[in-house]
Parts: sequence; C-alpha cells; structure tokens
Amino acid sequence: MMKKRFLSLALAAALLLALPLPALAEVEVSDPAYYERFRGKNVSINVHNWGEYISDGSDEGMDVISEFEALTGIKVNYTTFATNEELYARLKSGGANYDVVIPSDYAIARMIHEGMLEELDFDNIPNLKNISESFLDPIYDPGGKYSVPYTWGTVGVIYNTQMVDEEDLGSWDLLWNEKYLGEILMFSNPRDAFAIALKRLGYSMNPTREEELRDATDSLKDQKLLVQAYVMDEIFDKMLGGEAAIAPYYAGDAITMMADNPDLSYFVPEEGTNRFVDAAVIPVGAKNKEAAEMFINFLLEPEVGAANAEYIGYSSPNDAALELMDPEVTGDPIAYPPDEVIEKTEFFIELSPEMSLAMDKMWTEVLSSDEAYSKWLIPIMMLVAVAASISINLLRSWRKRRDREYADRPVKKG
Repeated sequence: MMKKRFLSLALAAALLLALPLPALAEVEVSDPAYYERFRGKNVSINVHNWGEYISDGSDEGMDVISEFEALTGIKVNYTTFATNEELYARLKSGGANYDVVIPSDYAIARMIHEGMLEELDFDNIPNLKNISESFLDPIYDPGGKYSVPYTWGTVGVIYNTQMVDEEDLGSWDLLWNEKYLGEILMFSNPRDAFAIALKRLGYSMNPTREEELRDATDSLKDQKLLVQAYVMDEIFDKMLGGEAAIAPYYAGDAITMMADNPDLSYFVPEEGTNRFVDAAVIPVGAKNKEAAEMFINFLLEPEVGAANAEYIGYSSPNDAALELMDPEVTGDPIAYPPDEVIEKTEFFIELSPEMSLAMDKMWTEVLSSDEAYSKWLIPIMMLVAVAASISINLLRSWRKRRDREYADRPVKKG
C-alpha cells in the first residue's frame, strides 16, 4: 500500500515537473508590484505598430513583447502597419479593435481633432518621468494629454556610394537627377512625398495654400519617370540588394541599412527636412485601457527603451534609456543630429481639412498621371521610331547595293 502511494506521489511529481512553468521576466523594472495587477485575469491587448519597430530578440537583444507577457501575464496580440494613412483608415472604419497604436505626430494631431483617441491616465504611466522634458508638450498634442513619445528622428537621403557620384549629393535635387533614371525610390505615402517636393521648392512642409500643393504636384509628376518604385518597408530589400541607388527615408532605418551594407551612406539635404516623433496612443473604445497604459509604461522602462532604440536605430526621447546606451550610438550624428541640422527641421502639424483633401486628391493625380511619362516618353519614342526608320532604310540600301554587286560580279567558269 505504501509502495503504491509512493509511486502515485512520484508520478504526480513527475507530471508537475513536466508541465510548462510560467516564463520569468528578465528585465529589471522600476516597480515590479505595479505589473502584477492583471496576472491570472486572462487579459489581452491588441498592439498595432510599424513594421520592424520593436526589439524582438532576433539580434540577441530583448524580446520586448515576451518580456512584457512574462512580467504581467497579459497576452499581447501584435500586428503591424506600413503608413500613417493605412492606420488612420483602419481606425476610422471602426472595424479595428486596437488597445495601443503608435502613429506619427501629424496623424496623432488629426486623430485628436477628430475625437479618435482616449486621454491617458498618467497615474498608470509613472515612467513618463523618464521622457525628456522637451518632448512633453508637443505641437501635435498640446499639453501631452493623449500621447507618449516612443521614438524620434529625421528624414534624409540614403544612397549607394558605388552608384551615385559624390558631386551630386547635398540637395533634394538628387531625387530629380535624370542621371539616375530608374534607380530612385520614393515614399509611397503622400505626406512625406509632398514634404520633400515642398521643401525642395522652398516652401514649408506644412502647406497653407493650394498653389503650393499644385507646384509640388507638378514637381512630383516631373519626377515620376525617374522613379523605380514608390515604397515604404520594401526599401530595405531594394537598397540592401543594390536594386536601387537612391531613396529618401528615416534616419533610424538608414543606420540599420548602413550596418548591413557598407556601400550605403546618408545625408540630410541642405534645404532642411522633417523632424518627426512617433508616439504611443490609445484609440477611443479600447477594451483594455488600463492594461494598455501598463504596456506604454513598460515601453518607458530604461532597459526596454534602450533595447528598442538600439534595435530600431531610431532616436530615443527617453533620458533614462540614453544613459544605458553605447556612447557610440548616442553620439551618432545621424541618429542625434547636431544643432545646425536640427535648426533646419520642421515638425509636421495637422493640415486643415481643405489642405488634407487637396493633398490626397493631388497625390492620386501624381500616381495616376501619365503627364510625367508623356513629357519624356513621347520624345524618346519619336527618337526610337526615327532611329528604327533610319536603320531599316540603311539596311534596305545595303541589301540593294549588295544584290547589285552580286549581280554585276562575273560568273566563274568551271
């Protein structure tokens, strides 16, 4: 009897040991007890972020999502989007159910104006103290009631040093240089594309007159023939693989690509550029707002902020995270530009409804227009046709001359 009981206990112990144990978080956090309130309550949150925009452990760094789940017991359903416009459309349609999203500044301004975001309860986000004071009252969210900064950066030009002449660098004009026909990539979202065209023409990136947008539209149409493709995340494969020579993109991604391909380099155009902030927000109607605020607070933990900044390559607004990062990273002038570059940058602000509508309409016009092609293709096709006609006539003349010479040649007698 005792033997059977012993065997039963041994079997039960073996089964318990075989069961998977809950993962233990390895990240050091400011207040471990804070993160316990949802454990065992079967809570989940839906997080929607840019692609390749959170440390996932693939580079032997921190897997942020896994660490949060282990620390809190909250399940994270993580999905990605490619542009602010795509995110806005999903939220506006009402068909999406997200608890945390991370749009850019101008999209946040629009969402606030349209009542699409929840005000944050900062009692649930005590780590806000880690954010640099310069980011706490942003132009896109006056008073900082709706958003928490995640990353920031600038837009510039990444190029292949083996394919682009050094003498052509320095200006946005490079993206309109006919020498690089078919080797240029361009943003597939209208706000960034128009910003470049506007800045190149000497305008603000925040247009207030339709005439400015019309000039930019004409400029983008002129550029269209030179453009190989309009892209977002696709830029990585194309630039890393040498499929294109030039592309405008975000500084953080440029750093990542340069690390993977030593032939790539980057500059901020002399005309000036956009300085952006991407920030965490909670959409109206989020089912788990308090858990979402806990996730945002976790992103502000120093170790988490440092891991994300080092993985993504974007600049961090988190002072506590910066203290943990490699000085070579925080001293990189691409990620943390000098004052003379910052002085020439602009933040996007919310455009008026009229300007937003006009921009969307004109962007459709750019993408669907054949004018840019006609401007170049018609003369090229005419030249090809003329060349083909000349070639055919020359060939006919040569054949006639050959036939005459052959006919006049004396016949050899055997």
